[in-house]
Amino acid sequence: MEYLAIIVFTIFVSNVILSQFLGICPFLGVSTKTSTALGMGAAVIFVMTLATIVTFLLQEFILLPLGIEFLRTIAFILVIAALVQMVEIILKKVSPSLYQALGVFLPLITTNCAVLGIAIVVADKGQGLLWGLVYTIGMSIGFTVAIVLFASLREHIELIGVPKGLKGMPIALITAGILAMAFMGFAGLVKL
Repeated sequence: MEYLAIIVFTIFVSNVILSQFLGICPFLGVSTKTSTALGMGAAVIFVMTLATIVTFLLQEFILLPLGIEFLRTIAFILVIAALVQMVEIILKKVSPSLYQALGVFLPLITTNCAVLGIAIVVADKGQGLLWGLVYTIGMSIGFTVAIVLFASLREHIELIGVPKGLKGMPIALITAGILAMAFMGFAGLVKL
């Protein structure tokens, strides 16, 4: 039951984009079409989960025992960048169709601060790998939910016509703000 509460909390109450403001660049940049937002969300789920496992193990078995946890941020950045490159190479050889589907989104994840932010939060909490995985999966699903909802809203807004001064990024930012306020309605749903 605790893990279900963590997933609900991370998707709706403490959404990585709408309440923690991590991953804003892909949120605004890749959310023009629902299909691209869904592809980015799938790539984030995969890479964020993999990155959390590797960075947790790095923290527990290398950085802490050697007393060099002050290098955590740099080490995590390097691990995430290398991980994304390895995943890209492996996918290209093993599953070209999956590589084609995620290909354009994988390099974008290297610069997605949500991946690094969640890895650092999991390392800071020190709750264990299983808790970290549940938390990460919930956060990455929350990322996907937010970006797909936002993309569908942006597609709808393009159809209805917007005043000239609000076209493009201004209406996108207003919509993002309203979406964030809507997610604030879930604040009392689950407490951790």
